[in-house]
Amino acid sequence: MKVHKQIHTAGKLYSCSQCEKCFTTERYLTFHLNVHSSKYKCAECGKCFNGNQSLSVHRRIHSGEKPFECTVCGKQFTDSANLDRHSRIHRGEKPHKCHECDKAFCQLVNLNTHMRVHTGDKPYKCSLCDKSFSRLNHLRSHKRHAHSNRKPYDCRWCGKLFKSSRELKQHVYTHTGAKPYSCRHCSERFRWLNGLKSHLLRSHNEGTWFTCHICQKKFSRKGDVKKHLVRHEAVKPYVCSECSYRFYTEGELKRHQPVHSDFKAFCCGRCGKDFKCKYSVVKHSKRCGGSLPFNFG
Repeated sequence: MKVHKQIHTAGKLYSCSQCEKCFTTERYLTFHLNVHSSKYKCAECGKCFNGNQSLSVHRRIHSGEKPFECTVCGKQFTDSANLDRHSRIHRGEKPHKCHECDKAFCQLVNLNTHMRVHTGDKPYKCSLCDKSFSRLNHLRSHKRHAHSNRKPYDCRWCGKLFKSSRELKQHVYTHTGAKPYSCRHCSERFRWLNGLKSHLLRSHNEGTWFTCHICQKKFSRKGDVKKHLVRHEAVKPYVCSECSYRFYTEGELKRHQPVHSDFKAFCCGRCGKDFKCKYSVVKHSKRCGGSLPFNFG
């Protein structure tokens, strides 16, 4: 019960003196310490492993080898364990349940991360500012967007640059029309994961609604609640430098700014007509034959 309690309170009481990595139990720490004295070391990145099999699996990261493929969606993995965990998504299995809100997860690591919502723990701190994050990927994303101007990923369709491979992958969908996220209850498919989650909630009552505590309006995404809450405030903090129009969110301001520019970043993929705003070209493309718009911004 002690170990179980530590996991659910995000308590990682045992830290490694050599790399400062933390663990929930002394047993996990002892197992980890073997890594630092291991003879199984990756020649590419220097990472150590407890056995030759673990090292062999790790080497696939550098070689790009992914021999295990999901028969449902075609996603590939470096080892069978990751494939099995992924397959739970298609089977609808969520064995790891939160005792605070009854939310369930396919993987234990996702449950442990979720528990920080209840504990308020933010263990990942930015070394360049005072911000802290509950997830490591949120910290990495923050550093890319807030403290770096590098955009190493370019789109082969239109040449647009991106800071992360994830952003590029999502952008490419606008050119290919791919809809990789399918509903397990019906034939609907979606371009974005958020679109699938919203559909599951609205059409199949699967998931959790997020409610505004002021007006009780419901939303399918937590981020949408945060955006909505600013509309209960009298102040519109984002001001256009050209015309002094004010907006509730930074996104609204960015969508407004092309009004003051002659640059037309969006192009109809069928007739080549240019537009300033994405909304305009999407509306036009439906009348023009349904071709996907291209973004040259």
